[in-house]
Amino acid sequence: MSLKRKAVDLAADAAKKPKAEKAITSFFGQPKPSGVSKSCTSPATDTKATPFDKAAWLSKLSCEQKDLLKLEIDTLDESWLGALKDEVTTKDFLDLKRFLKREQESGKKVFPPPEDIYSWSRHTPLHNVKAVILGQDPYHNVNQAHGLCFSVRPPTPAPPSLKNIYTAIKRDYPAFTAPPKQGGDLTAWADRGVLLLNTCLTVRAHEANSHSKKGWERFTQKVIDTVASKRSGGVVFLAWGKPAQERCKGINASKHLVLKSVHPSPLSAARGWFECGHFGKANEWLVGRYGEGGGIDWDLSPKAEGTGKVEGVIIEGAKVENVKVEEGKVKEVAVEGVEVADVEKADHDGGQVEGGKVDGVDVAELEGEFDDDEDVKAELEKATPDADHSDSGNVAGAKEDDVEAGAAKSAAESDSAEA
Repeated sequence: MSLKRKAVDLAADAAKKPKAEKAITSFFGQPKPSGVSKSCTSPATDTKATPFDKAAWLSKLSCEQKDLLKLEIDTLDESWLGALKDEVTTKDFLDLKRFLKREQESGKKVFPPPEDIYSWSRHTPLHNVKAVILGQDPYHNVNQAHGLCFSVRPPTPAPPSLKNIYTAIKRDYPAFTAPPKQGGDLTAWADRGVLLLNTCLTVRAHEANSHSKKGWERFTQKVIDTVASKRSGGVVFLAWGKPAQERCKGINASKHLVLKSVHPSPLSAARGWFECGHFGKANEWLVGRYGEGGGIDWDLSPKAEGTGKVEGVIIEGAKVENVKVEEGKVKEVAVEGVEVADVEKADHDGGQVEGGKVDGVDVAELEGEFDDDEDVKAELEKATPDADHSDSGNVAGAKEDDVEAGAAKSAAESDSAEA
């Protein structure tokens, strides 16, 4: 295959940059619901970010505000910080930050890690949002939550709700491919314009809903309202379960599409989830609104774009097990136990690298396989002790289609057991 980019660019691209998406039909074929798009660069994602004078805003903050808002200042994407700057300085939000500071000072372990709390904003800047999927509580066990609802950090396997999501996509797109090794990382969707937003953005380790009603709900409602007002060309909101649907009540249906269904949790999925057709319907609407480049590529196969790890390198016939990528650079390559110091002058196109040098050895081929790197309420009452509650991280509300919500175990037993 022809070569166009240098190997160091491969890692940078793989780490997070959204790329022009390939034809959806090339991945999936036509969905059962009519009308599937090609998912190239879309008018829905071409809007430029609104200018924001961050320095001027910072100059007006008090010392305490700067201290409390350090995480937002450092890690919230500027497209979102500019839109939410007034919200983060409200008394309610500052009280939330004081609560989180007390949690930290008392030694409480909180998920996701601080640097991932706003990862949704960096993977899906405001001006790139095409669709919004709403979750509830982050997963509350080790190596699960990383700031994107329904998504789990590799190598944690996909929880039951996410497996049901995969099944529904496959009904719309029979050629859909889930991540390898039963994975549950949805970062690629976020990079393609799908805002994966939880209602609460933090949770105490192993204590579902422990940070609910502390202030996150108001903040994330403001995020939803901001999308509805700023993305005036039209966005698809996927509201699964009654709590998510409540949060979409104020959305203007003449501008946006709100798709409603029961939650994909095993507790409710049998009541219509698998037949909802939301993934094909979302693309049909986006293509109708924006034209052929407006849809979303739902595929999560290993060779899909937007990943942070490259596997399957062959150097003069020797298979490379792993290429480590850090901060946009290829750092390490293991060739059957032999460390390779560097990859240079190698071009990349379509997942292959040719003509490069690794410690003076020509690179014959690089096959691009990239791997970057929670709505029934978080804990169901003991009335359903035998149910699979591993998705409590995505459980959303006191009831889900008349299923009583109370105090269940989320991903702690079953999801971590699977990990």
